[in-house]
Amino acid sequence: MHDPAEDYVHYVFENYSFDYFEYGDFETAQHGYVQREVSHIISVVLYSVSFVLGVLGNGLVIWVTAFKSKRTVNSVWLQNLAVADFVFVLFLPVSIDYVLRDFHWQFGRATCKINSFVSVTNMYASVLFLMVISLDRYISLVHLSWARKVRTVRRAWVVCGVVWGVAVALSGPALVFRDTVQLRHATVCFNNFHDNDADLAAARHVAMVTVRTVVGFLLPFAAITVSGVLITTWLRKARARLVRVSSFSRMVLAVILAFFLCWAPFHVFSLMELTMHSSMQLHAVLQTGFPLATSLAFFNSCVNPVLYVLLGKKARRLLRQSCLEFTKRSLRELSQSVSATESLSAPPSMAGPEAAVETLAHTTV
Repeated sequence: MHDPAEDYVHYVFENYSFDYFEYGDFETAQHGYVQREVSHIISVVLYSVSFVLGVLGNGLVIWVTAFKSKRTVNSVWLQNLAVADFVFVLFLPVSIDYVLRDFHWQFGRATCKINSFVSVTNMYASVLFLMVISLDRYISLVHLSWARKVRTVRRAWVVCGVVWGVAVALSGPALVFRDTVQLRHATVCFNNFHDNDADLAAARHVAMVTVRTVVGFLLPFAAITVSGVLITTWLRKARARLVRVSSFSRMVLAVILAFFLCWAPFHVFSLMELTMHSSMQLHAVLQTGFPLATSLAFFNSCVNPVLYVLLGKKARRLLRQSCLEFTKRSLRELSQSVSATESLSAPPSMAGPEAAVETLAHTTV
């Protein structure tokens, strides 16, 4: 029996399925299949690399900033940015499984919502923290006297709380609209903007992409660019006073550039996807490009800790000291364990004269 609701789901899924993991056409036609298959393989590879490096790298940054370094405003920024990326990469195996199963979702409706919610929260939290870091760099360099009075660790944590609150609020639509549906071939996880009204679904889709692009990309990019230009102008004027750009500032610049190089293609394809409401001309381009753009965006979650270690002198020093301390402690514990084992297993004559005398005293003939 023909089901109009299922036709609508097919329409929405096939035309607006590129958003948050769900990209690719499930038609059995052979046109473009090989190209999509290659893009899916590349996506899985990038997801896997992001997961391994993201868990190790961000976990290491969290450990160093939380337990091995002095609590400063900069360490608070980096710790929260690493936490956002770390939580996100923990969910990547779910996305890897989804792609490997040819986009068959087997984890249920709740996980579909949570998985998308975490990814969107990470995106907003990352870009907002980068914006905060850039503005903080400007304040601490250009307005040093004012920064010394206002820039405290306690206030930095308050700002982090606000950032997390905004990121969670902006990610709410993922919990509302994310849904699963059983099609003829598989169960899919998609944005169900409306059950039977394509016009309302298109309007909600446009609104969500617009908010994400403006708040999650354009406004932070403008704030970061303006603060960067002002810092550069100030540094040129301050050269006579031998002011140098710190390694943290270079690291911040590299992290910001990496973020926008990774996320810019995703937002471009998101805007291109909106044209599919009126035209299907870009369908093939989106099918091929969106998986790669999404994978590149997710890859950013493992890039930051690498940049911390490569460009941050203090981070390298703390990492080296922490590794040396861990190695020394492990060797010391191993040595003590070996010594205790040898002492217990040694014969009386090997355990010292007092032990030997005591053993002989308790010996009966």
